Amino acid sequence: MSKSPEEMAEAMIANLKDKTGKSLEQWIAVARKSGAAKHGEIVKILKTSHGLTHGYANLVAHKTLQSDAGSIGATTDLVAAQYAGDKAALKPIYGALIKAAKSCGEMEVAPKKTYVSLRRSKQFAIIQPSTKTRIDLGLNMKGVAAKGRLEKSGSFNAMVSHRVRLEKTSDVDQDVKSWLKQAWSDA
Repeated sequence: MSKSPEEMAEAMIANLKDKTGKSLEQWIAVARKSGAAKHGEIVKILKTSHGLTHGYANLVAHKTLQSDAGSIGATTDLVAAQYAGDKAALKPIYGALIKAAKSCGEMEVAPKKTYVSLRRSKQFAIIQPSTKTRIDLGLNMKGVAAKGRLEKSGSFNAMVSHRVRLEKTSDVDQDVKSWLKQAWSDA
């Protein structure tokens, strides 16, 4: 059986010192000392200046910035935090997307700090409240041409191939449900 993302991260942390010569705490100190404030900057420094692989550099960057689900703490509801304040009006769209995704079949809903990952055997979609008036649905549908509302992901998120912009619950229509089903089937 495949490991959950949390189990994989735990295994990476357990092997970090043997593979790199430093513990997680030591790498976090290196990252903080670098002065880099953004995830991508930390990853780049750790890879280019310290020779870490992308996976380890990504892990250290998340732990340094406390941007992974494990660093947030078990008592914090990540989804509630995403839809707090001026993004609260987007929560019904999120609910409609989750309902549509769950109708595809068995899947995992894995909240992160800024988005929710939808996984079957691998990630097939993400739901992200990108602005106070819009949710972006990212879909993994390799080989599918972008057309109309189904646009290429572009700079939105490299973990998905397509994006659909949603501003109201009725935007979660038959097209969106069909795209979700296709992405779920491919995962």
